[in-house]
Amino acid sequence: MKSPIPFYLQKILDSVRGNKDGAVADYIPELAQANPDYLGIALCSTTGHIYAAGDAQQRYTMQSISKPFVYALALQELGLDAVRDIVGMEPSGEAFNELSLNRNDHRPVNPMINAGAIAVNQLINGVDSTVEDRVECIRSYISRLAGRELEIDRNVCDSELEHSERNLSLAHMLRNYGIIQDDAHDAVLSYTKQCSIAVDTRDLAVMAATLANGGRQPITGEKILDADVCRLTLAVMASCGMYDGAGRWIAEVGIPAKSGVAGGLIGTLPGQLGVATFSPRLNAEGNSIRGVEAFKQLSADMGLHLMSTENRVGINPVREVEQNDDVAVIHLQGHINFSAVEAVLHQLREYDLERSQVALDISQVSTLHKVGRRLLKEGLRRLREEGAEIAVIDPDGILTDREMSDGTLVPLADAEDYQIAGQSIL
Repeated sequence: MKSPIPFYLQKILDSVRGNKDGAVADYIPELAQANPDYLGIALCSTTGHIYAAGDAQQRYTMQSISKPFVYALALQELGLDAVRDIVGMEPSGEAFNELSLNRNDHRPVNPMINAGAIAVNQLINGVDSTVEDRVECIRSYISRLAGRELEIDRNVCDSELEHSERNLSLAHMLRNYGIIQDDAHDAVLSYTKQCSIAVDTRDLAVMAATLANGGRQPITGEKILDADVCRLTLAVMASCGMYDGAGRWIAEVGIPAKSGVAGGLIGTLPGQLGVATFSPRLNAEGNSIRGVEAFKQLSADMGLHLMSTENRVGINPVREVEQNDDVAVIHLQGHINFSAVEAVLHQLREYDLERSQVALDISQVSTLHKVGRRLLKEGLRRLREEGAEIAVIDPDGILTDREMSDGTLVPLADAEDYQIAGQSIL
């Protein structure tokens, strides 16, 4: 059975595709040449399952999306106290390229604005590091997060350096106040190369999932960051990651996120998944317009909002799978939201369910979130297309809407109809 999740992600893209508002980042000539119609999305679970749709393999540069990851590296290398000596953790309420400094000690107010990110960049590999060694340390680390070797886009980097007066002025002020020790031009060079690392949307989803997974890369299994480092990074992303739109973001979408002016946008749901979108048209705050709209839909559909009072999945949603030569019965349990149904669908793909009858027992399911319901029905429909006779065991009427995407209804069955003397495979 093919997973219906990429189909669901494509529907999200289709719903936002018609929005032509905003414009590409024209203050960087190389970025100004971007195709404004690119649109991609990817999702990676903390168990390492990747789903994507649209232009998810189109390459672009990380830009400010690199900031939380490099901040996490600084925390990992030096600890919170040393990092907090040079950058704060408070929202600025100002644009990303403003000189937002604390009044008493002149530290940048947070690491998600340019001034803070330049200061954090200078901590990597030690304050005495050469530009080349610092950049290689960052590039190598970002590659480990993505699970493959990444490279710097030299054309974008050179284009940005030719128009870096604003960042140079920030670096000169940081040096004047003793926040950074390096030459201002070297500091901006190192920071610009950091921002010019090229990725695709699948890479970003995996990297976001690594933060969600407490620092363990979900595909390679490598432990890259401590869990406390991820917690601190996600907290700063939640309050500062969307610049002067951060308050609206946390209220409307409700997940830690970070945007980049190349059109990328990442979001992280701790313990569950990482999501990334790509669409180059930006709003006045420098955030991808269609990316923001896609995230709003994902949050509403999937119940991702951190402040949601709905139950969270805390146990394996597949309680048991029984089967004999003719019948397979999948017993589910608990709250079935997007993360739970993703696990269910993936597990079902792993089992040999080439049976003439497949029944889904939801008698032990407490609640069924709307996107969980939609994807479960689509999974059943696809099993039927492959030749199986499908049914749902639902004595409490949890499946309130039984209509599938083709207009037919999910058949119901009694548990007694599926009392099989087969072998449990869980």
